[in-house]
Amino acid sequence: MSGLRPIAIVGPTASGKSDLALTIGASINVHIIAADAMQVYRRMDIGTAKPTFEEQRRMVHACIDLCEPSERFTIARYVEAYRQALVTATECGAQPVVVGGTGLYITAVVDGLDLPGEWPDIREELERNPDTTALHARLTGIDPLAATRMEPTNRRRVVRALEVTLGSGRPFSSFGDGVANFPPTDIRQIGLRWSRPHLSRRIEMRVHRMVEAGLVDEVRALLAESKPMSATARQALGYKEIIEHLDGQTSLESAIEKVVLRTRQFAVRQERWFRRDPRIEWFDAESDPLEEIATHVLRSLA
Repeated sequence: MSGLRPIAIVGPTASGKSDLALTIGASINVHIIAADAMQVYRRMDIGTAKPTFEEQRRMVHACIDLCEPSERFTIARYVEAYRQALVTATECGAQPVVVGGTGLYITAVVDGLDLPGEWPDIREELERNPDTTALHARLTGIDPLAATRMEPTNRRRVVRALEVTLGSGRPFSSFGDGVANFPPTDIRQIGLRWSRPHLSRRIEMRVHRMVEAGLVDEVRALLAESKPMSATARQALGYKEIIEHLDGQTSLESAIEKVVLRTRQFAVRQERWFRRDPRIEWFDAESDPLEEIATHVLRSLA
């Protein structure tokens, strides 16, 4: 498949990735390809900072609204959708711009991953064990390398690693080089970086804008649907805390404070993930306005 070489805009939440992509798209024909693990869910719009109807009308946005909130979405499905988005961009002569902060999705795009299959029966059995730390200890016994690549409390990843190892008969770590290697790639990566205090303020303002835009009503409507939200969808930042509020576990004010805190913590983890990659070309957004960064990127594409 030939076509324009994709570029990827990466960085923590609220760093202005989408704004930069839209600015670039105002000058050239761009197809924006989301790399966000929560924007794949339909009707989860406000809390995921999904592009607005107007933004989607202005230019193509791919890899959003791929599944129902009740579904379990996999990275394999994302990669399939990404590849189709590249085909469409090539057919339209558009510049593919990958935008997102989900590190594993970006890795799948930039480096390619040897994606294992699924074993639902094994996963279901593993999920019956509520002790994630014990599951991680089990993983350490059969695939110690995979165990070192994930937090012992990251239940989703621990269960997945065990599922693959037990189901395939191969260590989970044997599928590809993992996420700690940075081989040459044809995809250029642009990273947006803010000082920690400035990014913290941006996150707080964004969360309050989401609430004002109707986040609580959005979550209430999702909970009222005939099929319950999947475990992954319910754990999404903003949704988890508002669900706790609607369940009567906490006040709205406290829920909002938790969203801000947890989003800041998430942004730190995102920064650490991307900072490891020496191939990323970093821009300090505070000193370089997005318009200047966009101009630099456009010149390099010419």
